[in-house]
Amino acid sequence: MLQAGLHNSRRASVRITEVSPRDGLQYEPEFVPTLRKISLINALSRTGVTEIEAGSFVSPAAVPQLADSDEVLRAIDRIPGVTYSALVPNERGLERARAAGVDKIAVFTAASDSFTRHNIKATVQESLVRFRPLVAAAKRDGMAVRAYLSTVVFCPYEGRVPPTQVRDVMDRLLDLAVDDISLGETVGRASPTDIRKLLDTVLPHVEPARLSLHFHDTYGMAIANALTAWWDYGITAFDASAGGLGGCPYAPGASGNVATEDLVFALKATGADMPVDERLVAVCAHQLGDAVRHPLNSRLSQLHHRDKPQPAWRE
Repeated sequence: MLQAGLHNSRRASVRITEVSPRDGLQYEPEFVPTLRKISLINALSRTGVTEIEAGSFVSPAAVPQLADSDEVLRAIDRIPGVTYSALVPNERGLERARAAGVDKIAVFTAASDSFTRHNIKATVQESLVRFRPLVAAAKRDGMAVRAYLSTVVFCPYEGRVPPTQVRDVMDRLLDLAVDDISLGETVGRASPTDIRKLLDTVLPHVEPARLSLHFHDTYGMAIANALTAWWDYGITAFDASAGGLGGCPYAPGASGNVATEDLVFALKATGADMPVDERLVAVCAHQLGDAVRHPLNSRLSQLHHRDKPQPAWRE
């Protein structure tokens, strides 16, 4: 079922939340030096993305890779028009985010209890109870709030997730007054048919402008799913990671996020208006691969490096 007003929606500029500095790096086994993270974020800030998930204020013991998020967020160059966000799990994390000058916090839940138990050691209901004071406090401080809602099509432990289950959790997040919701296709198995069923179910309950879609590319379907969401439903916000970096240890077998540069190229080729320069992102992705010491999966960054290698980060 196509949504009304798509002609105008397709004219709206498509926005990218770049997640490589947090979601991409968080489970990398080798620590990336703080200066390299700062340089990465500064380079990404000049690519045209509208938001950068720049760090995480979870316990440093839980995610050692991001233990330096306080230092990183204090040191980056803030570019006008770019929002700098960070994952915040609790009140202590909110205090750190506030001190580091975060523009926007993100909280994290899922549509399936099994996934939240593995990931944040709580049920979905318990996670929503935790969020209420965080969201209220962040709003009092003038910070925007994003909610991540994962496993929106498949759960690695429970299998297929009914769209109505996603809708019910989304409704409760909206009741908490979060500003936007990122729907995460965590396993990377969804097809465009699955995305249509999901959006047909949730869009009557939320303004499309308040949704972002977060695709993993395990089975090579992420770009097809994103094009379906944009072309058929007027979704104009997507999460992506330079080079396709990322993954989740609580989703066994799932590969990285959709690559920012590949997604931008595909959307532009289909007619989307986008301020992002995919060539600049590709340069960031190549040097990000050097930083983590393993190759990344982006097609465009591989082509760009072969044809036009050039420096991007300034350290």
